[in-house]
Amino acid sequence: MSIRPLTTSRIAGMTIAAIVLFMAIAVSSVRSTIPLPVSKLTGSTMGTGYTVKYRHASDVPSVETIHAEIEQQLAEINQSMSTYDVDSELSRFNRSDSTGWMPVSTPLYTVLAAALEIGRQSKGAFDITIGPLVNLWGFGPENRSQDIPDAEEIAATLERTGHDKLMLDEIGRAVRKTRADVSVDLSAIAKGYAVDQIAAILERHGIEHYMVEIGGEIRARGVNAQQMPWRIGIDKPQTQGHAVQRVLALDNAALATSGNYRNYFMIGNRRYMHVIDPATGWPVEGRLASVTVQAETCMLADAWATALLVLGLERGLVMAEQLGLQALFIVDRGGAFTEYATNHFESGEAQNIVVTFLAAFLIIGIAIAAMAIGVVMGRKPIAGSCGGLGQLGLGCDGGCGRPCSSSENDKSSADKSGP
Repeated sequence: MSIRPLTTSRIAGMTIAAIVLFMAIAVSSVRSTIPLPVSKLTGSTMGTGYTVKYRHASDVPSVETIHAEIEQQLAEINQSMSTYDVDSELSRFNRSDSTGWMPVSTPLYTVLAAALEIGRQSKGAFDITIGPLVNLWGFGPENRSQDIPDAEEIAATLERTGHDKLMLDEIGRAVRKTRADVSVDLSAIAKGYAVDQIAAILERHGIEHYMVEIGGEIRARGVNAQQMPWRIGIDKPQTQGHAVQRVLALDNAALATSGNYRNYFMIGNRRYMHVIDPATGWPVEGRLASVTVQAETCMLADAWATALLVLGLERGLVMAEQLGLQALFIVDRGGAFTEYATNHFESGEAQNIVVTFLAAFLIIGIAIAAMAIGVVMGRKPIAGSCGGLGQLGLGCDGGCGRPCSSSENDKSSADKSGP
């Protein structure tokens, strides 16, 4: 078998073939990031507001259709899980004096199962049966004077709480309580579940770029209008005013924050927060002001943010590390806020940095290949990037407002974009 020598023409041909292959991939990438229109939906649910932003192609259902689907989904979740709606499925279960099995809807069973599993993993720090304690302290749907309950009341109420007082039947999709006076409060997990359900609606319609938020619980996928990962701000945990503590890039993940600094009442010089410790029956104390959790679903992030806040900084950090949770703890030290993050949370940020670097590297590579094509195809100037991209009719962002039609255009664009 003879080996053909690498002549100048063969080298040129191989080079052109390699560049064409690279540009085919690049063009596909560019077309996949062609700007899409952005729609924004807002409304009220679960005692708070919601915001949905999404970028979509022209073949998805109308904004009005998607908004109606979202509203219907949220109404069904409220009818199932609200403790403020006396006719909801959960309210009927709480009022029932029966300790027998009660069939429930699939959404309610799904949330109950997730809540009990997190309760088990958190060793009781997340407890959906603490509703009576929340009411006792005046933070629930029942109106109460903001007085400190006496020790006897707290002890008696503790007797009817505990995630071990609920049982689930997976086959029959039913739930029962071991005491007739047990009740359930899903406020620390239901919003996260609702966010996930809205995300599911968008994905069913082929929408790949979105950000969904309900009362600060967020899930995002894809990129925003600037072709960057969605930028999510974490509140500075201060009692007055609003400020951002940190901004995170979120892509195909959920984020939830549980804070212990706004919903409270004062008696004397002491502040009583709304987060109740299931072990003591008293509001959580300490300098831990908020916990933010990033997870695959917003339901998990929502619940774990509450569980870790209840556990406190030391125990919470240890548990989060053991379970591989991405968590950020913010401690208030007399108005100065200190952050403590799990290793997994920090590695998540590092991944965002790596992704950004690779994206920038790819863009630079496309630009260089574009200039090379401009040279190979007879556009000798290499000072600007119009030569190759202009040939493909794509234009460019680096000082070129239109496809190039002559070497004079190349020079002009190079003059505009720099020396």
